[in-house]
Amino acid sequence: MDNGFIKIRKADLTDTKGIAKVHVDSWKTTYANIVPDEYLNNLTYESREQIWINNIPNGGVYVAENNEGKIVGFSSGGKERSGKYNGFDGELYAIYILKVYQGQGIGKALVKPIIDEIKGMGLNSMLVLVLKDNISRLFYEALGGKKIDAVEVLIAGKKLSELVYGWENIGEIF
Repeated sequence: MDNGFIKIRKADLTDTKGIAKVHVDSWKTTYANIVPDEYLNNLTYESREQIWINNIPNGGVYVAENNEGKIVGFSSGGKERSGKYNGFDGELYAIYILKVYQGQGIGKALVKPIIDEIKGMGLNSMLVLVLKDNISRLFYEALGGKKIDAVEVLIAGKKLSELVYGWENIGEIF
């Protein structure tokens, strides 16, 4: 996607600082009043940057840049990681967009290359996990995701419900 405003491209190691900033800032806005403040207040750009230094070389990471070259969102995905969901072989691991850029079609534009990557692996299905109290779950529902499971996760000592959405045929999403 390059509409003169937002450009979507494959991430490289020079993007780690920008991705880390979006990751931390998005967590703080998206998960306020959901995830304990103690956890959110302890998130650091440096720790998230290290995650992306490790993940980017494995592929499946894309960034959204504004027309000034600033990273305003990112997505990552690939093979499903848990092995618990028979018939769902791909996974959207993460998608985060700075709050001010949400609702402008960037999310869909960031999901598309993940779907292409998953299809390129010969896979046709996908799932995503999202905190139940995260309003962004409506985005996955709008893309046709069907709730296939609910699991509990523990974040900073707080039990949270995570929904698992699945698409049996990712070719039908767009």
